[in-house]
Amino acid sequence: MRSLLKASISFGLVTIPVKLYAATEEKDLHFRSLHAPCHTPIRYRKWCPHCDREVGAEEIVRGYEFEPGQFVVMGEEDFQDLPTAMARTVEILDFVSLEEIDPIYYEKTYFLEPGEGGARAYALLRRALQETGRIGIARVALRGKSSLAAVRVYGDRCLALETMHFPDEVRSPAGLSLPPDTGYRDQELEMARMLIGTLTTAFAPEKYQDEYREALLERIQQKIAGAEAVRPEAPAPTARVMDLMEALRQSIERSQAARGEGASGDVPATGADGARPPARAPGGAGVDRGGEVGRGPVPRPGGGEPGPALEPPGPGADGAVPGTPGPGWAAQGPAGAPGWGAGGPPG
Repeated sequence: MRSLLKASISFGLVTIPVKLYAATEEKDLHFRSLHAPCHTPIRYRKWCPHCDREVGAEEIVRGYEFEPGQFVVMGEEDFQDLPTAMARTVEILDFVSLEEIDPIYYEKTYFLEPGEGGARAYALLRRALQETGRIGIARVALRGKSSLAAVRVYGDRCLALETMHFPDEVRSPAGLSLPPDTGYRDQELEMARMLIGTLTTAFAPEKYQDEYREALLERIQQKIAGAEAVRPEAPAPTARVMDLMEALRQSIERSQAARGEGASGDVPATGADGARPPARAPGGAGVDRGGEVGRGPVPRPGGGEPGPALEPPGPGADGAVPGTPGPGWAAQGPAGAPGWGAGGPPG
């Protein structure tokens, strides 16, 4: 076993170094939540519904809800200087009889092992508790909180620490509807006594088994042996983020390949805002989004007299007219792509 904590037992002027070990372990079967179609484990995220996004640990603070929907935020400084048990110290306050403590107070058990140099004092406390029939009521700090605890002898050689509930953590049965100690006959009471006597035996914990867990484990093993085990497919790798121009270029090439056309060597350039300039038909005439070719006076913003008609630019040194689509552009766009005119894709 691996020790959980190094501490010391303190009573009077005596200090005993000890190590704490978990005395019990949970055997419950735990199941993962899977997505039924693909059997992939479900992930749960810390989500802020107000900001509509996932939040990181650095953005999370602790809040106490004193009324529904109303909180006070508690920072680390608010937890400073609060009365608590000394860290790593099991401070025994009183010694009481074991029979005086109802088991309802017990919470979790830890084994105590003597630390370096503490074997003699450990054995002395163990023997004294055995001969007096007492247990120590202590205060201890575990998992960041102050707890009540009992130090007692477990078996013949081991000291155990039992964390306990504080009195205000134990509910009262006063509100329950409980029958009075009447309503049964003496013969019935005598038969109940006989039945209890018949079933009375020495406590042997090994005779009690978790039959449900064993049957469930057997069912699981049968599914594994019957090749019913499933393995989710590995998630698809996240695509590399590329620039917009490259994404458009690849989209055009894939579209043309799907239609059986040659790859385009020229792709219209984009401006600083990512928009392409208006395409022009051969000869320089402007092309509107509906594919209608023409040129004429340019209206001024806000009304007024129209400005002079725009003349198409002349051909360059290579004979190409600026702004015209390259040879790879098709007269008609891909299926389902609206707004393509005779001169190519819209600007």
